[in-house]
This record gives sequence, structure tokens and C-alpha cells, in this order.
Amino acid sequence: MYLNFVAFLVAVGAVVLAEMGDKTQLLAMAFATKYKASKVMIGVFIATVFNHALAVAVGNYITRFDGAQIWIQGIASLSFIFFGLWTIRGDKLNGEENRATKFGPIITVTIAFFIAEMGDKTQLATIALATKFPENAIGVLVGTTTGMLIADAIGIIIGVVLCKKIPERTVKLVSAGAFMLFGFIGTYQVASQQLQLGITTIILLMIALLIVTAGASYYLIKKEREEEKKESEPPCYCKIDEGDSKENHNN
Repeated sequence: MYLNFVAFLVAVGAVVLAEMGDKTQLLAMAFATKYKASKVMIGVFIATVFNHALAVAVGNYITRFDGAQIWIQGIASLSFIFFGLWTIRGDKLNGEENRATKFGPIITVTIAFFIAEMGDKTQLATIALATKFPENAIGVLVGTTTGMLIADAIGIIIGVVLCKKIPERTVKLVSAGAFMLFGFIGTYQVASQQLQLGITTIILLMIALLIVTAGASYYLIKKEREEEKKESEPPCYCKIDEGDSKENHNN
């Protein structure tokens, strides 16, 4: 029970961090301008349960290869550093919110969200968490689903209801920093406990990893600032056409 609760808390925190500014959070915000927020959240919940159940199953399956446990844990730890860099890079919608379907709001959101989440950062993070907590699959699934709902609710409330622009850069940097910290801690644990490397080797390894991560972060931040200068007005999800809004919110 205790380990399930720990897995739950870690999963909630990791997915909230991963989802802030992520494509699927932007998708939820976009749908909230068309449909009632409650229906959007129901669609997000359904899609997340199915998508993350698949991710947890994959993660648990991977851990069955006993001889590869060290590699699995090492890759899972390094993946958190990768997720941090992915967070800095950010995501953009590719028209998923404009897909026309003959279904109602909940099914429309569910289908679009499930497709958008395939191969996304939060799904991959769920797989990594499942390899970290192979005996606590339920805690991971409930935690990642809860984290997704929290992050998307925050996006809808701030971006749509309050019409405020989320401090994207600050959120991304804090989230990326937290992910990288998890990655460095996990990498150190694998190197010291499982590989049992010497302290000098571990220090050199961590310094090299830090240099590579810092260099990649600098490049991505610089690239993002250059792209921001080229972009016009940023998307504002609270700009809803009142006529369309009334019609859509009655659906």
C-alpha cells in the first residue's frame, strides 16, 4: 500500500510537469473553447485511462527481461533528462483540434486526445515510470491519469476561463529542471548501486552528462527565443466567438 502511494505521488508530479505546455494540454484548451469544459475533461479522462493503461502494460512487459534490468533502469533514468530537453523545446498543435467528426463532444475529444497522446512525452514518461515501479502498476496508472487531469484543468482554467496567458517559459524551465534532476538522481543510483562503478568514474560520468545536458539546453533555449521573434501574436484560447460559443456549449 505504501509503495503504491509513493508510485501514485511520483506519477502525479511527473505527469503534471510533463503536461504543462505540452501538445495535449494545448489541445484540451482549444477544445474548451468549443465545448463545455466538463465534457472536455471527461473525454481527456477516458482517453488518458486507455492510453496510459497501454503505456503501463508496455513498461511492465519490458521489466520481465531480467537480464536487461540494469539497461532498463539506466535508459529510464536518462529518459527523464530527455523529457526535460523536450519540455524546453515545447510543443505545438498540428491541427488536431480542427478535426471534424460526426460524434458528440466527449467522443470527439476522446479520439483526438488518444491519438495526440500516442508517442507523446506524457505517454513515454508513463512507460518510464512503469519500469521504475513494476510492482505498483495501479499506483502509476491512477497517478498519471490524475496528473493529466490536474494539468489540463489548470490550462483550461487559466488559459480559457480566466483569459490569462500561462507563463510558458517559466513553467517550461521549472518543469524541465525538475525532470533533469530526477534523471541525474536516477543515473547516479544506477551507476553506484547497480553498476557499482568507482566514485571517480561516477563523478566523471555525471560531469560529462551535465555538460551535454547544459549544452543541449542552451541550444534549445536560444532556438526558442529566435523562433519567438519571428512569430506574430501568440494564440489566445479565451478569444471565443460568442455566437459559436453559445451554440457549441449547448452540445
